[in-house]
Amino acid sequence: MPPLTDLAIRKAKATDRTQKIFDGGGLYLEISPKDSRWWRLKYRFDGKEKRLALGVYPDVTLALARQRRDDARQLLARGVDPGEHKKAAAVARAELGANTFEVIAREWLAKRDWVPKYRIKVEAWFANDVFPWVGSRPAAELEATDFLSVARRVEARGAIESAHRIMQNCSQVMRYAIATGRAKRDPVADLRGALTPSPENHYAAVTEPVELAPLLRAMYGYSGTLTVRMALRLAPMLFLRPGELRQAEWAEFDLEERMWTIPKGRMKMRRPHIVPLSVQALAILEEIKPLTGRGKYVFPSARSKARPMSENAVTAALRRMGFESGTVTGHGFRATARTILDEVLKIRPDIIEHQLAHEVKDLNGRAYNRTTHLDERVRMMQEWADYLDRLRDGNVVQLRVA
Repeated sequence: MPPLTDLAIRKAKATDRTQKIFDGGGLYLEISPKDSRWWRLKYRFDGKEKRLALGVYPDVTLALARQRRDDARQLLARGVDPGEHKKAAAVARAELGANTFEVIAREWLAKRDWVPKYRIKVEAWFANDVFPWVGSRPAAELEATDFLSVARRVEARGAIESAHRIMQNCSQVMRYAIATGRAKRDPVADLRGALTPSPENHYAAVTEPVELAPLLRAMYGYSGTLTVRMALRLAPMLFLRPGELRQAEWAEFDLEERMWTIPKGRMKMRRPHIVPLSVQALAILEEIKPLTGRGKYVFPSARSKARPMSENAVTAALRRMGFESGTVTGHGFRATARTILDEVLKIRPDIIEHQLAHEVKDLNGRAYNRTTHLDERVRMMQEWADYLDRLRDGNVVQLRVA
């Protein structure tokens, strides 16, 4: 029987029975009654006749089918069953797919207990800036140069800080790959010093008492709604992140014990956080309670009591009072408190860091729990509120220590 030709294959018609059109060397084209066309290889191994699927025509051309036949016959010549070899290769590909950077990264992401807003940001970084370039490759094969190329593309659009954040996340994924036995080392660690340095990008904050005093007086003189006025007064006193303050719920407060416990779901570090309430903070809450105490939120939106105050409400009030974005922000009150508590009131830095809800570790590297140094934090929060009162009243004119 002469070898097949492309013309002969195209002219072949389906019938009511399966047809086999042979080419040579065991290769044939199988045509089903529904005109499906499969390349097959008939061969013998260990005295048994076997069949090997080589692909579907016309996706697999006659020339490619012949190449696959020849490859299979070379395996037979070496004593290897091409059918078993194909199964082993499929298993290897499946294992390789389970070890790609994208698969491992998505596993790692699924285990993160982040607030939704931050999760969306990190997932977008991976989807847009990482996976298209290294996602399909096995994590164990990636080198520092691969991640540097990813970082350089982000830097090229001017997102220097994002490049650093993305590399931090990639490093965490690689460490997860090591822990799960799918990589031996973290090549991202080799990029130390190779990335473009991050520009200084701190939240604008007032850190000199002589400048903070007029700001406090302006905030207490603000003539907006009671909700915004009370939020403005609490912002520097409690020095929380703006989202943690504006989403405060009445159910979280124990006014008798003068404690506010923010659940972990609303904290950046995903740990519950205790905020001791000074006498002044308690008075502010008592003032606003008749207005909002029957609802869920301490500071509800002006448009709907079912939603918290807008994330821009405090910042917008500061702007209306004439304080520009380069001077002060709602988030900047954290830096204000950190600086003055340390340099003027001489509070121990670890006490301040605990109240800022930053991770503070003991000598063994373990994170302290939420109640650590609580008595000292209670005293600090009262001392801070008293200091702000004196500063606002003009009784403190002390500059911070150099």
